[in-house]
Amino acid sequence: MPSIKDVANLAGVGVGTVSRVINNHLNVTPETIKKVNDAIKQLNYIPNEVARNFKMQRSKMVALLLPSVWHPFFSEMAFYIEDQLDQDGFKLMLCNSGGRPDKEVYYLDMFYQNKVAGIIGLTYNDIEANVNTDIPFISIDRHLGTNITCVTSDNYEGGRVALRELAKAGVKKAAYLGITSDAYSEVVLRKNGFVDEAKLHGIECVTFEENDNVYNDDAFFNRFFQNHGDIDGIFANTDILAAKYIKKANEKGLKIPEDVKVIGYDGIQDNDLFHPILSTIRQPVEEMARMSVNLLLRKIEGEELEQEIYRIPIHYRKGETT
Repeated sequence: MPSIKDVANLAGVGVGTVSRVINNHLNVTPETIKKVNDAIKQLNYIPNEVARNFKMQRSKMVALLLPSVWHPFFSEMAFYIEDQLDQDGFKLMLCNSGGRPDKEVYYLDMFYQNKVAGIIGLTYNDIEANVNTDIPFISIDRHLGTNITCVTSDNYEGGRVALRELAKAGVKKAAYLGITSDAYSEVVLRKNGFVDEAKLHGIECVTFEENDNVYNDDAFFNRFFQNHGDIDGIFANTDILAAKYIKKANEKGLKIPEDVKVIGYDGIQDNDLFHPILSTIRQPVEEMARMSVNLLLRKIEGEELEQEIYRIPIHYRKGETT
């Protein structure tokens, strides 16, 4: 008896694609549907209705798609999401994409094929064409479509607060350091808020960014110090980038915060055993995680949510770098 894998091989597609055709998912091209249906007819394949009906039953599994479980911000997010799901009687399927778009698409296909109850996704890749609304979806930091709810911190206000704190510390010429991605996300609002607030305060401001596809630590910072050696205030769009700047600045003989004040974004450095303790815009990670779960469960129950974007306030945590 032919299997679904035999159909996939004959049609030249993945097993997940065959499953989507059988279950009438919307995100399959007419050409692919024809190839799969032709293969089904040629092989006289009969789908297992018992298995299909079992998959269609109410699932208690929620999938979490993350770029990296190694990054402290993402791992903290995963911790609180799992904790909230556990309290609500759901289980977590954690998928680490390594930031690879092909792996994210693979996981999405797997989610749709296995009928998870819902998906919480954090991606900085352009995979919108592979996201559909057949399964409830909550996105963190990204706008993936009109029916995909986004939960994020108030990135724009975070940028404004960073500039104000640098101004209070006496900074005269500030710089925004950023690593960007091809896909638009709320992260860009950190820069916008910083630049807008600099104009209000009459502070000279430069922006220095590089795409994460070509980013290289040494090349990035060498160009920055060559072009902007007179900067006395830095706002980096992540704490990791801020920490890398401090390391490079120290190698060049600059003292932090005497010569340059530095503020990061995320708030991942919770342990005061590390020095210098970074001044940072702290994201409300726990609140973002628990809100994402609560909103997802409401969508699973068929509720219409009041907003498309939920922005949660940030706060400034002063450390030893300002």
